[in-house]
Amino acid sequence: MEKKKMLGVLGGMGPMATAYFMELVIRMTDAETDQEHLDMLVYNLTSIPDRTGFILGKTKESPLPTLIRAGQALAEQGAEQIAVPCMTSHYFYRQLSEAVPVPVLNCLAETADCLKAGGVERAGILATTGTMETGIFRDALLSRGIQPVALSRERQADVMSLIYDDIKANRPPRMELFHRAGEELRQKGAEIVILGCTELSLIKRDCPVGGQYLDTLEVLARAAVRTCGGKLNPRYRELIRQKM
Repeated sequence: MEKKKMLGVLGGMGPMATAYFMELVIRMTDAETDQEHLDMLVYNLTSIPDRTGFILGKTKESPLPTLIRAGQALAEQGAEQIAVPCMTSHYFYRQLSEAVPVPVLNCLAETADCLKAGGVERAGILATTGTMETGIFRDALLSRGIQPVALSRERQADVMSLIYDDIKANRPPRMELFHRAGEELRQKGAEIVILGCTELSLIKRDCPVGGQYLDTLEVLARAAVRTCGGKLNPRYRELIRQKM
């Protein structure tokens, strides 16, 4: 059996999304024994400063030094590939990947590649305002010839409230906010909607939302299985199941 790479998970942003990412990696691995699964080192560092707050200038403490220390610690403990289950933190991807001595998966690029392979030309984005303001998803999509579709300010505020006031606060999500945002993107011509915040992945896990959503946490987990040498469960070869 070919030796698999040790996966390091730089998590805690938020903690429930990190736990779900681990579950997805396990579910996506086609394994009949414990030994066929990936070895994982998990750093569930919930004390990392808020990414959106810093990006928008609302807080002064940068999360980057903590992200770098955590990534280096994972590498020192034997991680050979690192996944960061937080989309907003990808704003710091270049600095983090340059400071850590092992490869760091780029979920933005993986998501754009997945959409390109699925023949998507227009993709809506549900993400934090920090992610949207930086344009990191927009740039990743445009580099693959995909037109990004964004929410109005009013609907974007709804998404932020859903993420911070509901999911991060461990309260039931107000699904009317979720569906209203998705409907606006559909009306603007989006063929599929990216769940571009890992808290929104928890909604897809727990609630019937339909097949018109691409979950970035699923994209990241699939990439982790593949790059670390695991055998991918055939059920997850295709992540785009239905266009709008």
